[in-house]
Amino acid sequence: TVTSSSAVSAHSVASVIVAVVEGRGLARGEVGMASIDLKNPEVILSQFADNTTYAKVITKLKILTPLEIIMSNTACDVGNATKLFSLITEHFRNVTFTTVQRKYFNETKGLEYIEQLCASEFSTVFMEVQSKYYCLAAAAALLKYVEFIQNSVYAPKSLKVRFQGSEKTAMIDSSSAQNLELVINNRDSRNGHTLFGVLNYTKTPGGSRRLRSNILEPLVDAETINTRLDCVQELLQDEELFFGLQAVISKFLDTEQLLSVLVQIPKQDTVKAAESKITNLIYLKHTLELVEPLKAALRSCNTPLLKAYYSSLEDTRFGIILEKITTVINDDTRYTKGCLSMRTQKCYAVKPNINEFLDIARRTYTEIVDDIAGMITQLAEKYDLPMKTSFSSARGFFIQMNVDCSTLPSGQLPSEFTKITKMKNTYSFTSADLIKMNERCQESLREIYHMTYLIVCKLLNEIYEHIHCLYKLSDIVSMLDMLLSFAHACTLSDYVRPEFTDTLAIKQGWHPILEKIAMEKPVSNNTYLTEGNNFVIITGPNMSGKSTYLKQIALCQIMAQIGSYVPAEYCSFRIAEQIFTRIGMDDDIETNASTFMKEMKEITYIIQNANDKSLIIIDELGRGTSAEEGIGICYAACEYLLNLKAFTLFATHFLELCHIDALYPNVENYHFEVQHVRSSAGNKEKIAYTYTLSKGYTEEKNYGLKAAEVSSLPSSIILDAKEITNHIAKQILHRQKSTPEMMKQRAVYHLAMRLVQTARNSRLDPDSLRIYLKGLKKKYEAGCPAPGQNDEQQ
Repeated sequence: TVTSSSAVSAHSVASVIVAVVEGRGLARGEVGMASIDLKNPEVILSQFADNTTYAKVITKLKILTPLEIIMSNTACDVGNATKLFSLITEHFRNVTFTTVQRKYFNETKGLEYIEQLCASEFSTVFMEVQSKYYCLAAAAALLKYVEFIQNSVYAPKSLKVRFQGSEKTAMIDSSSAQNLELVINNRDSRNGHTLFGVLNYTKTPGGSRRLRSNILEPLVDAETINTRLDCVQELLQDEELFFGLQAVISKFLDTEQLLSVLVQIPKQDTVKAAESKITNLIYLKHTLELVEPLKAALRSCNTPLLKAYYSSLEDTRFGIILEKITTVINDDTRYTKGCLSMRTQKCYAVKPNINEFLDIARRTYTEIVDDIAGMITQLAEKYDLPMKTSFSSARGFFIQMNVDCSTLPSGQLPSEFTKITKMKNTYSFTSADLIKMNERCQESLREIYHMTYLIVCKLLNEIYEHIHCLYKLSDIVSMLDMLLSFAHACTLSDYVRPEFTDTLAIKQGWHPILEKIAMEKPVSNNTYLTEGNNFVIITGPNMSGKSTYLKQIALCQIMAQIGSYVPAEYCSFRIAEQIFTRIGMDDDIETNASTFMKEMKEITYIIQNANDKSLIIIDELGRGTSAEEGIGICYAACEYLLNLKAFTLFATHFLELCHIDALYPNVENYHFEVQHVRSSAGNKEKIAYTYTLSKGYTEEKNYGLKAAEVSSLPSSIILDAKEITNHIAKQILHRQKSTPEMMKQRAVYHLAMRLVQTARNSRLDPDSLRIYLKGLKKKYEAGCPAPGQNDEQQ
């Protein structure tokens, strides 16, 4: 019997234990989860990027209906709990919460656990989670805890471990993300030549986090994607809107960070705590004052999503909070750059006449600062040196001067100056009196901060009930920031708006990252896959552009699915629920996988997980073993993938594979053209790469030898190689040819497919349709072999 999860948990006792861990700092919102059912030895791992409402985490947990949730102690500190912790406790009132020390959330341990405990038939999970630190950390804490409470250990290699991406988004496994250089460049991790780097013109930390998580998990819902594209289109068409919004968005600070600090109540009232609370209140005021300008920028927009954001900003709570703040805080208090000016802002944040002791302390502070300046001016006159007052958060006030040491008497500073440091011709130093003054200054600051803090706390207590509107604000800001970033990227290069159909058709598309590296537009190429032609085999010599072309298609697909424009003249995509890539020839010393084993694991993973809605990109397969076996493996893998409706692009050097199109009509062969150029000396032939894709398979023979000739391999070896190659080639010259019967079947298949497609998608008027169908008939007749005598009765 099938019952809903909530009904199940009511009848049978819940038995799932989940560990949840969240990244910190910039990785906030990156969540790792690991769960195990005590009655079922299966560990489910997931890691995904979530927004400030943590909808995915909550949804996932709801599906799991846990008995117990484990989190690290750093997330659950009383008065210092993370937003995620508070939300989970709110949603799961009857669930036991357990905190374990952060040190048990250890990704290395997690990987070891999975290696030890995962049954061998599920070992491809290892490839998936290798670089997903958060779910590994969660797994480590979970397994350690479960073994502890159960007072038992799991037998080695006995658990089923699987990785589950998140629904509503396309699944891109970590090795594909790495192969495609979505967020990290493979040669140099600090380098911006990645898809993220190409699209990232965001102005706020929240915007760049959102862009990153979208690239790793694109959308799969055409409606949502089109809503985003509408916005990007409006931003591109309306310059005033674009620049107006950009100007406001760039003034926002890290709203999510601000929120997380605001809702924490420190346990001890230290000076540091007081100071950070005051700073945060100033940040909050700064943020809320931007709501009106943001609304003003959005006022004249037309697209549904932007309108929805505008109405979200109509929320009265923004005004209520700001009003409460301005009763206590000076109007002109705002976020400024520079530690001294920020210190002054904090000092004078609270309005005068609210607390007379505070006003007295502030007067004292001002007098001390004036005294310091006066004292330094006197010293400068006394020694006739160009001294000026400087400030740093570490040293407080000190003296600085620019002077060549040769002008100083005997090259030394007067003896009353201490703590002298010198950078080029700039001296920094202080004196005993100045140190004392700084101490007095700090003392009066502490008093000011303490009194201000008490006022700020009282104010915050009144604000807390309205604070949730800020989550909405940070969501809007990060989303607008990302959409502006997409629009900005379009203006720098001529991208086009993608359409969503059941066909993958790209007219003159190019590789977005390559364009950024080369600083000019790369050679562009067409791509065309439909349900009837869903398998493309690409051949061509080494370095002719196969890998770049394959990656470019995956990158364009991802760009389209996150709501960005795409580098092409025209493009239509079929939404992919998963994107798989098998690229690269590196062996992996860490996981002890030879090139060949790594290839096999990756292809196994694809075959196990691919469905009809996948986009599969395979750049060479079966290279790490002997040619016959390699071809055999390739052929078998192709035959399997051929039977799916997935779109597959397969690049290979095994030209034998090209003949698979004689058996399967949904296969198309393409190749990258090269031209042979005689050098001026006339005796050497050089290869000129055109980087252009053409129909059919490559006519090039022995291009490996030609590549070898260009390298510095000794000529005697190359001559031998040519001879041996010719000898072997003669032995293999029994290639299969297509029979007329096969050609006919193929033509019928293509005709049927085109008719189905026309019926589904055609927008032609009757006359144009008649012409198109006549054209199809001609194509069909051309594709059929000329009928023999025996067919004439038909």
